[in-house]
Amino acid sequence: MKKKEQLYEGKAKKVYATDNSDFVIVSYKDDATAFDGKKKGTILGKGVINNRMTNYLMRKLSDAGIPTHYVEELSDRETLVRKVRIVPLEVIVRNISAGHFATRYSVAEGIIFDEPVVEFSYKNDDLHDPLLNEDHAVALKLATREEIAQIKTYALKINEILKAILLDVGVTLVDFKLEFGKMSDGTLVLADEISFSEAARLTGVDKKSIWRWRNLYLSDGPTALMPQTSNKVYSQELKLQAVHEYLDGKSSQADIVKKYHLRSSCQLHNWLKV
Repeated sequence: MKKKEQLYEGKAKKVYATDNSDFVIVSYKDDATAFDGKKKGTILGKGVINNRMTNYLMRKLSDAGIPTHYVEELSDRETLVRKVRIVPLEVIVRNISAGHFATRYSVAEGIIFDEPVVEFSYKNDDLHDPLLNEDHAVALKLATREEIAQIKTYALKINEILKAILLDVGVTLVDFKLEFGKMSDGTLVLADEISFSEAARLTGVDKKSIWRWRNLYLSDGPTALMPQTSNKVYSQELKLQAVHEYLDGKSSQADIVKKYHLRSSCQLHNWLKV
């Protein structure tokens, strides 16, 4: 499918038209924003991770019966999706108290809820995405009651699926955000990207581990994050090449870990001792 003119650019992605009016191409950027876009920066590789992780989860959800806009991953950064009209509701699902929830209601972080909490906010940066309830959403004509009920049903099912997927790699799903869209025939589907927030901080994962997982994901994809049942074997030639490259100052430890698909710099350190 042919990529045509840019239709939209947001904080995290660009959207391009195609030669089929029912489909668009989403291109993920490395830009990072906070506080409704007031604070901006760049995180190298963020777009690649967002694209590949979102697509991996979209495929899993589709297999479980959740309708999505996902069609095909075109490259590390670009994905073909069905064209939808985004419902201006951000859907937040919370399993554990954290972030804005803890601050807003003056409760401790880390409280495990008896049941998941589903929140809606009005997707509007100028208003700072205010919280609203079902009656507000209907009054503002953001969605019908039937659509809101369907969105909540999907959100709770998605929560159960994602919790199981993440638990397999030792991560507790604290909360996440979803957005939904309507196709030209009115069908409601999961759209945009799947966004996680507080999981790492509350499950005791340090920043070094997050950075290592990032490099593993970029080099080998989602399977690199799955539990390992056996040790990976490296040839003597590869070990010597990696050691000489480091000792000669040609590459940093981080570059060598990524280049040779090592699980951590500890492997390089062990080879240096031999």
